[in-house]
Amino acid sequence: MKKTESNKAAGQLDFNQLVVAIRYADAELSAQASRAVNISLTLRNWLIGCYIAEYELNGEDRAAYGEKVLSELSLRLNDISNCNRRQLYRYLRFYRLYPQIVATLSPQFQRLLPVSLNSGIVGTASPLSEHQRLSLLERLSYSHIEQLVAIEEVTKRAFYEVECIRGNWSVRELKRQINSLYYERSGLSLDKKKLSDLAHLNAEQTEVKLAIRDPYIFEFLGLKPREVMSESHLEDQLIDKLEEFLLELGHGFCFEACQKRILIGGEHFFIDLVFYHRILKCHVLVELKLEPFNHENIGQLNTYVNWYKQNMMIEGDNSPIGILLCTDKNHALAEYALAGMDNHLFISKYLLELPKKEEMQLFMETQIKKLAGTE
Repeated sequence: MKKTESNKAAGQLDFNQLVVAIRYADAELSAQASRAVNISLTLRNWLIGCYIAEYELNGEDRAAYGEKVLSELSLRLNDISNCNRRQLYRYLRFYRLYPQIVATLSPQFQRLLPVSLNSGIVGTASPLSEHQRLSLLERLSYSHIEQLVAIEEVTKRAFYEVECIRGNWSVRELKRQINSLYYERSGLSLDKKKLSDLAHLNAEQTEVKLAIRDPYIFEFLGLKPREVMSESHLEDQLIDKLEEFLLELGHGFCFEACQKRILIGGEHFFIDLVFYHRILKCHVLVELKLEPFNHENIGQLNTYVNWYKQNMMIEGDNSPIGILLCTDKNHALAEYALAGMDNHLFISKYLLELPKKEEMQLFMETQIKKLAGTE
């Protein structure tokens, strides 16, 4: 007993303490890394807005570009992630709404500022204290900030900033609270504290380790969606096998993309597999769900199919189609989504060229057994 106490007094760990220490170090340093990446991305976007604003004010050749400056700039920056015209406008708005962020910059970031900003900056700022400005960078991802920047009213935007930071809300939760008119309801409420308590009750919170899954962050780091976006290792393996299976069928499938990112209504979505079918002359979108079939799944796939119809079809293409595969342990279900096609001859032709549902289901069930080591 005395020997054990002596060991602890000397700073020696028992096995349980060793486990706790390693877990703590992992959690703490993972959180620090996540915050550092997020802050760098947010400041990059703020600085891009800063440069554009400075150019519009003092650019030597700004008159030559006029209102086309963002369009021309996006063409020249097409090799940098998320620098299309719409995003450049958002960065510019971000800078104009939060010019006071300059006061929180470390020396390494201050050296990146235009010379004219060394004497201070002027802008329409949200009423944030220094503590809140630091929290904005450390506690909110750029995806949070994009939701806030879209809010026109200064007081309303500040309200959601404070509430989001206080509740550690996820991006999805922030969007939900905005859409539920939480700010407006708070203004009309006689018991604001009670309403606030209800708003924060069971609210979805941001998980530090999942911050890297933010699409802006992994593109900023140069990672491919496939490297970080799949829901599980099993799903990743199944998608690989599914891709091989469809290509080996020899029915005209030509591979185009895995985890194809699309933007719908300001929100990013990822399609598991995208093919072009040279016989049917159409895109084929494949979604894999490791869960039982539900109408939300087919609705989501139908949304992707319709988005492709509106945005990716070119002259000579037929309407895209979708294949949904839902799996629940040893059972699999295949469904097809057709982009509003009402021509039965076309539908018959499509289904003739595509793998049969039974064939797809059998393939998936066999693969799951193999990967699970039960066959």
